[in-house]
Amino acid sequence: MTDQTPTSLTLGRSTVRGAMQLGLFECTPDTDLRTLAGIMADKTIHCVVVAGPVWGIVSDLDLMRGLGPGLGELTAGDVAGTDTVVVEPDDTLEHAAQLMAEHETAHLVVVSPATGRPVGMLSTLDVGAGVS
Repeated sequence: MTDQTPTSLTLGRSTVRGAMQLGLFECTPDTDLRTLAGIMADKTIHCVVVAGPVWGIVSDLDLMRGLGPGLGELTAGDVAGTDTVVVEPDDTLEHAAQLMAEHETAHLVVVSPATGRPVGMLSTLDVGAGVS
């Protein structure tokens, strides 16, 4: 007999596709942090994809780490995490939650299985909404 709680049953049946935020906000690696902070505040978002030859993400926590005297000099490329954790739309929320816990991240980039390109974002709040 397996020990499955109602939450794990729900997460195991629900997919990333049903919980993810379609689309995403992007910036270039040379976007300064002051501009990026304005975009995140204006759009009320917690994460932006940094598009470039190697893409990464800047979360609100990454942005906070970059605040200080050098704010005007730092760019998105300077603070972006490039160890981006990805999922596909048909992955289960249970798998996504496990990845978030293992990698200690609050955001996963959802990629198209056909192209490998980002198509959306999944946050811990999205996973939590999938439980209720």
